[in-house]
Amino acid sequence: MSLDILQNGQTPQIFDKPHFCWVLFFIELFFVNWGYKMKKVYLIIPVILILYIFVKKILNHNGTMILIPGGTFLMGSDNEYAYENESPVQKVKVNSFLMDINEVTNKEFLNFINETGYKTTAERPIDWELIKYMFPDGTKKINDSLLLPGSLLFKSPQFLVNLDDESKWWIWVEGINWRRPNGKYSSIEDKMHHPVVHVSWEDANAYAEWAGKRLPTEAEWEWAARGGKKNKKYPWGDISINASPMRANFWQGVFPIKNSLEDGYYLTSPVGSFSSNGYGLNDMAGNVWEWCSDYYDPNIYKKRKSDSLCINPLGPSTKPNYNNNHRVLRGGSFLCNDSYCSGYRVSRRTGNSENTSSNHIGFRCVLDVDK
Repeated sequence: MSLDILQNGQTPQIFDKPHFCWVLFFIELFFVNWGYKMKKVYLIIPVILILYIFVKKILNHNGTMILIPGGTFLMGSDNEYAYENESPVQKVKVNSFLMDINEVTNKEFLNFINETGYKTTAERPIDWELIKYMFPDGTKKINDSLLLPGSLLFKSPQFLVNLDDESKWWIWVEGINWRRPNGKYSSIEDKMHHPVVHVSWEDANAYAEWAGKRLPTEAEWEWAARGGKKNKKYPWGDISINASPMRANFWQGVFPIKNSLEDGYYLTSPVGSFSSNGYGLNDMAGNVWEWCSDYYDPNIYKKRKSDSLCINPLGPSTKPNYNNNHRVLRGGSFLCNDSYCSGYRVSRRTGNSENTSSNHIGFRCVLDVDK
């Protein structure tokens, strides 16, 4: 089995644990038989050890990953549809890395919670010290009885609203979190294969550390999302996202009051419900926004030299002045629409506070291959 198979993104299913264990079993059986026939039994143990190291490199104990080959690409966009924070285009080089084929699911996150007892941001009482900067200077501390755990929930307004005012469709709901994603009495019981939501950057990073992985850099994320295609608009190329068949979970119709549900989903969809990109990655457009490791600076591209090669960029080295503790979000969500954010474009970027959670933000992880 060569890494070329991984690089082409043609057989991600082979790295699903049950399938891979059988593959490994037959490979080992072959070498045992070969060693016996050739009277070179002393070679069997080293071969098995090498196979074990290879498998450990490719798989982790929580999910399925695929190798994203390193390369050079033009990051960002200068096209007429691009936002200001996507330009100027810069030449970027990234090393090879492993990436989760799917966004982290409720089932995977539940394993993390059961093993560690971790409490997500949305499950903890609100820390006034973390939110006081959102209020005008001199605002008195809010009474502790009002600082109850909760998260942001999308609620469709009844009438057309100003799309510059997100407060028209986001509401704070006490008691909702990753276990109760759509209301106090909702459940993930029938959504185990949906992406986990209501996770802050802090929560996503904690999961990644537990899994022995990390969150992707913004550059790694965009390189992977492009799937080996050069200068394309979407992970699948330039075919309109509105063309049939549907290629992602996004908002069809008039945002935010009417979703025509042509893709079959109003909120999240099970991971892998749509075609994968050129590297075999699912849901790199739509479904949920995905946290990246970088601090978010809308002007970071302008601060770099656009005429020089940028190797493995990591974003700002310290918290930028912009909104204090924002982290990068990529990929768009089920709420994205051309009239609103078009987050499903591969170059589209935004950010949010690292302690923010909502029902359209999730994540996936990566793993270095050079360690």
